[in-house]
Amino acid sequence: MEVKPVILNGKHVRLEPMTEDHVPGLAEIGAGQTFWDFMLYGNINTVDDMRNWVKDILSRAEKGTDLPFVAIHLASGRVAGATRYLNIMPKDRGLEIGGTWYGTEFQRTSVNTECKYLLLRHAFETLGCIRVQLKTDSRNERSQKAIERIGAVKEGVLRNHMILPDGRYRHSVFYSILDTEWPRVKKRLEEMLNR
Repeated sequence: MEVKPVILNGKHVRLEPMTEDHVPGLAEIGAGQTFWDFMLYGNINTVDDMRNWVKDILSRAEKGTDLPFVAIHLASGRVAGATRYLNIMPKDRGLEIGGTWYGTEFQRTSVNTECKYLLLRHAFETLGCIRVQLKTDSRNERSQKAIERIGAVKEGVLRNHMILPDGRYRHSVFYSILDTEWPRVKKRLEEMLNR
């Protein structure tokens, strides 16, 4: 399983490899948002904070553990958010989809659904994954509902899984989709996108 930068095209969104050139667009929609409270990076309030976040994510990509994408909303041509493959395990043919966030105007739209569809399709049909996992903060009920809505299976909660930048202990809810479940999940996502 060789995970390398790729552009994934959909009807509503294009996922392209993240670069530092995306910082202004990401800062425009992401700086100062409340969703950072659920994430592991601390608050992102300025363009400089966003630049530091992008550099951190890109350094992970250089190590081969992550492959970050920026979502471009095709109708507007604007940056809609970011997501990535992380915890890439080539030997075990698995990876995680996470670190996902979108600007408020792109939340509860087809953007997240299509991004998940493109990432999962590439993971299972091109990379040959046998397992894709997703996780979220146990306090983030909205994220849990979104993951469950696409058909991922809840595996459980890792208690005191991580210490957040503000010192709080995060319990993480883990989900997965197996290669044998992908046809059902794919059909569900396609039905959601065609509504």
